[in-house]
Amino acid sequence: MKLFRKNSFHCALPVFILLVCVYSNYVVFASYYEVLTCFQSSRDVNITTNYRTGYHFQPPKNWMNDPNAPMYYNGVYHLFYQYNPKGSTMNNIVWAHSVSKDLINWINLEPAIYPSKPFDKYGTWSGSATILPGNKPIILYTGVVDANMTQVQNYAVPANLSDPYLREWIKPDNNPLIVPDISINKTQFRDPTTAWMGKDGHWRIIIGSLRKKRGLAIMYRSKDFMRWIKAKHPLHSTANTGNWECPDFFPVSLQGTNGLDTSYNGKNVKYVLKNSLPVTVFEYYTIGTYDAKQERYIPDNTSVDGWKGLRLDYGIFYASKSFYDPSKDRRIVWGWSYESDGVPYNENNKGWAGIQAIPRKVWLDFSGKQLVQWPIEELKTLRKQNVQLSNKKLDKGEKIEVKGITASQADVEVTFSFSSLDKAETFDPNWDDLYAQDVCAIKGSTIQGGLGPFGLATLASQNLEEYTPVFFRVIKAQEKYKVLMCSDATRSTTQHHNATRKSSFAGYVDVDLVDKKLSLRSLIDNSVVESFGAGGKICITSRAYPTLAIHDKAHLFAFNNGTEIITIETLDAWSMDTPQIN
Repeated sequence: MKLFRKNSFHCALPVFILLVCVYSNYVVFASYYEVLTCFQSSRDVNITTNYRTGYHFQPPKNWMNDPNAPMYYNGVYHLFYQYNPKGSTMNNIVWAHSVSKDLINWINLEPAIYPSKPFDKYGTWSGSATILPGNKPIILYTGVVDANMTQVQNYAVPANLSDPYLREWIKPDNNPLIVPDISINKTQFRDPTTAWMGKDGHWRIIIGSLRKKRGLAIMYRSKDFMRWIKAKHPLHSTANTGNWECPDFFPVSLQGTNGLDTSYNGKNVKYVLKNSLPVTVFEYYTIGTYDAKQERYIPDNTSVDGWKGLRLDYGIFYASKSFYDPSKDRRIVWGWSYESDGVPYNENNKGWAGIQAIPRKVWLDFSGKQLVQWPIEELKTLRKQNVQLSNKKLDKGEKIEVKGITASQADVEVTFSFSSLDKAETFDPNWDDLYAQDVCAIKGSTIQGGLGPFGLATLASQNLEEYTPVFFRVIKAQEKYKVLMCSDATRSTTQHHNATRKSSFAGYVDVDLVDKKLSLRSLIDNSVVESFGAGGKICITSRAYPTLAIHDKAHLFAFNNGTEIITIETLDAWSMDTPQIN
């Protein structure tokens, strides 16, 4: 982890610092805070329910962040996550543990890992799970050993493999397994990945780190999973990216959508290297080749390696972790969506903070240039009332309300079409140095274009005093058309708390417009709008805290603010049930 710096376990005055940095006209928000043990207690708090999600995973109360070591074992899905059992700020962090048979309904168990030994006395941070030969799970995690934030890598194993839920985990005394040598920044050395086995029978992992401004994926090898040797060079590194957190490294098939085990050694495969960058608070990935002999990862020349590269999600989505699910032959990625309403210094503390995004199946696009992500199929079991629209035309400035569902807790799939690309606005050369979200902030959802903006106005009040629009603009560039997808929270609430972050998020979608269609799926859940454009080629997660569009006062509209007529070819919307979380 992480977006936020972990504190040591001592009492002092609480400190909060908000850093705002500007990089090439790009405003980067990096938040660090220290809320000390004496500030939080286990006392009961009033839980604000207005913004709690209905079908996204979150604990009953208190702070949560990174998903840790998700895995499928003996018919049960395990989710571990960073959790504060005593309050709603990032403090007192333990590994909470929940289990499920379907990734939808969950049973909360007692914490699996918590600070208790010299090798993790000051923190038990993120890690990953590996299934060893003999069907034996093992967790690698980062421990903090002193008040100077020195980080080491530890392991834990189940106390009883016959327990179907693996409730109890043991941290053996031969920890730590890996300590930073003199060449490593010992305070930026964390988040070991799931291990993979090479053709030589040796295990390998990578750990995120930093040397000056260069992000590093440091590789270690082991014959027995106990004695680890650092490779001569990192698996990969990139200049001027800042520290790498929560790295993920896994193979993807060039044929079809099925997932691959992390140790897959076959043909017709590419590799994905993902890292979380706390400087920008986004997650970046490249597609490339793994040279097992040279122990190097080489990004393809079509993958930008840096801040302008591909992102797993262009919104509030961080510290993700993927795992291979053998029961359905798929790879699933899970990410954390943090609060943007001013926690922890909001005087009206909600009593909780953080949610997990919906688990996503992930695979390589047929082009081989990017990933595709889509909500797991099990999510459909929560669909209830359904409404449909088809062949509805939207003229310039027109909107249609989608009625008959619970608009505050819904799943919406829509396909838009248009008859011509002729009215697409021209790409402004001044946008060359801007990020997509900057262009979205300039243009917005109400500024008339040619082909767009059109899309969905989610979590909307009746008269649109509040709404979070998710929409497309088609822009004509020199060589081809660019599709800009935005999720804009700038009008999501009428409250004016200075700490509330109301941001525009956006990305360009690599999509062929030969059929003149664009699809959108949005998962709306009280304070989150998780959207998938063009069949999952782009994902944007926004957080919203409306004061008017709450529960049954929320509305959903389809709109067109471009001059080109847009047709809603099909629209399916469902109210979503709330799963069981015990």
